Amino acid sequence: MADKHILREWVLEALEELNGRGTVVEVSQVVWRRHESDLRAAGNLFYTWQYDIRWAAQQLRNEGLLRKTAPRSREPWSLP
Repeated sequence: MADKHILREWVLEALEELNGRGTVVEVSQVVWRRHESDLRAAGNLFYTWQYDIRWAAQQLRNEGLLRKTAPRSREPWSLP
C-alpha cells in the first residue's frame, strides 16, 4: 500500500511529464491520472494526498530536487 513518501517520486514524475514545471493543480492532475488506483487503495492517504503532495514538494525543495519558492508562494513547482 502506498504511503505519503511515494508522493515525492510521483511529484518528480509529474514534473518530468510537464517539462519540468507545473502548478500544484497540474501536478495533482498528472498524479491522479497516473496513480488513481494506487491512491484509492492507499487507505487514509486517499483522504489526505492533496495535503501530503504539498508536504512532498517541500521535502523535495529541502533536498534541492525542486527549485525553492517563497513561503506561501503560488509560483509553479519546477525542477532545478
